[in-house]
Amino acid sequence: MSILVDKNTRLVVQGITGKEGTFHTKQMVEYGTNVVGGVTPGKGGTTHEGIPVFNTVADAVKEAGANASVIYVPPAFAADAVMEAADAGIPVVVCITEGIPALDMVKVKEYLSDKATRLIGPNCPGIISPGKCKIGIMPGHIHKEGRVGVVSRSGTLTYEAVGQLTSLGLGQSSAIGIGGDPIVGTSHVDALRLFQADDETDGIVMIGEIGGTAEEEAAAFAKEHVTKPIVAFIAGQTAPPGRRMGHAGAIIAGGKGTAAEKMAALTAAGIHVVNSPADIGSAMKDALPAG
Repeated sequence: MSILVDKNTRLVVQGITGKEGTFHTKQMVEYGTNVVGGVTPGKGGTTHEGIPVFNTVADAVKEAGANASVIYVPPAFAADAVMEAADAGIPVVVCITEGIPALDMVKVKEYLSDKATRLIGPNCPGIISPGKCKIGIMPGHIHKEGRVGVVSRSGTLTYEAVGQLTSLGLGQSSAIGIGGDPIVGTSHVDALRLFQADDETDGIVMIGEIGGTAEEEAAAFAKEHVTKPIVAFIAGQTAPPGRRMGHAGAIIAGGKGTAAEKMAALTAAGIHVVNSPADIGSAMKDALPAG
């Protein structure tokens, strides 16, 4: 199996006729992702880049059999777009949009709590299972089919880790960018659980950053439930307290969420922690069982 997406994924693009939606839809189609439709209210019945456009996600499910969604809509409308996809029964929703108000995401998180929809993001690069399906904005050409799972709060560092794994011949089973906002749909713990259960994943790269307690929670989960080798890197090791660094969720508040605390928790859980992102690939190669 693959993590969440594979060759059977039938993708609908919410916001397909916008500039970003158009550009990345072309990229996903070129990669081989099966894009079965787009959604732009009021433009149902038309086509865009040769792809049928629907007024609603429910229409795309009914008419085109969509089973995954990606969202490229402005921040003010993104929360509604996520909830619309969930209402239509879409099992995997990837929200690329950056700048969604935190209060909107609080509502989305609550709304999804009793639904079967898995949200990835927001403010994320998406998810890819190399050679099978790419949903999001990541460059497909740096990825290679392999047996290392990658989960990251940082899009840029996802690409760095992936590039190293590819150059070392290890490749990736799947790579998930979970997003850098304070409230996201899929956590490090969620991703670790998926990779642990995946028979195509032999090792895991986990990239975190300052702020919040997600990495400490992942360390506790991994210690009890993950038997595969994990290599971790925490970004923001020199960040001053109280200053937001890049992502909305990357802030040390009340003395909590420092890189040192996170690295200590991960190390105590038996995870291979590297001090530099340049060492992620080589550390993973060393951690994997021989053969």
